[in-house]
Amino acid sequence: MSTYKNAGVDKEEGYKTVDLIKPFVKKTYNKNVLTELGQFGALYELAKYNNPVLVSGTDGVGTKIKIALEVNKLDTIGIDCFAMCANDISCHGAKPLFFLDYLACGKLDAIEASEIIKGMAFACEQTGTALIGGETAEMPGMYKTGDYDIAGFCVGIVEKEDIITGANINNGDVIIGIASSGIHSNGFSLVRKLIPDLEEIFNNEPIWKTLLTPTALYSPIITKIVNHYKIKGIAHITGGGLYENIPRIIPNDLCASIYKNNIPKQAIFNLLQEKGQIEEIEMYGTFNMGVGLVIVVENEIADKVIEQIKIMKQTAFKLGEIIIDKKNKIIIN
Repeated sequence: MSTYKNAGVDKEEGYKTVDLIKPFVKKTYNKNVLTELGQFGALYELAKYNNPVLVSGTDGVGTKIKIALEVNKLDTIGIDCFAMCANDISCHGAKPLFFLDYLACGKLDAIEASEIIKGMAFACEQTGTALIGGETAEMPGMYKTGDYDIAGFCVGIVEKEDIITGANINNGDVIIGIASSGIHSNGFSLVRKLIPDLEEIFNNEPIWKTLLTPTALYSPIITKIVNHYKIKGIAHITGGGLYENIPRIIPNDLCASIYKNNIPKQAIFNLLQEKGQIEEIEMYGTFNMGVGLVIVVENEIADKVIEQIKIMKQTAFKLGEIIIDKKNKIIIN
């Protein structure tokens, strides 16, 4: 007699996963969450806003998850997934409200799945975001046993008059950089090619520990500084590096002049460049190179904003300035 389990889908393992994640998911809830885990839909009540705009984003972690699986270190990859989504919507000044996840695999292991989701819940808790739902898909034949893929969906809110787009950026504005925590979650198809031995010693420990450093959570910083300072533009440095992401917020006829020597050096990028004999332009067009987030402000308040970010235990620095240039959107000097 045929059963769903014989076809490769173990429903009981799914139920076990839900039981394991309930305690730490529940810790992310607040008074606005109106449903329990396991409902058909998740309900979230909006607080009082004058003219609210919802901002949404979705992302994953790419092939970084393969490194996590190879070394059986799964409790931080969920942080990456949340950060990639929440950092993006924060670029418009939005405060993350709630998060949903999608976990796909060939054969579900409740312990492994709960470790991944535990990381998401931790990140949500750190940022005041509710993890209100998700989907776990066991798909034998689509994925191999032991394979997982994850994606996240984040929704935030901002008053319409406070939306940040970059449209008001002007000549002479200052570009502030906030340091990344490492490679974050982009460029790992190249990283895995350059570093096939994950036990290679780097900074006196296996290099996988450096590679799996989770993506920094920038939303708490943005939520605070937008309440005190006029922020003109924010760019999350993800796939495509500085060359692709900073121009996304630069108006026509203006250019971001970047001072690369102001960026705090991170040895992992030097190692990658040496191993692959990678040209500098390729490095800055693939990796964040130590800059996780970019903020554009008027020159008069730049020092105050940098100081405020430092008070929040993050490394901030003057990354460059906005200049007039009708041909280029970014120049890295």
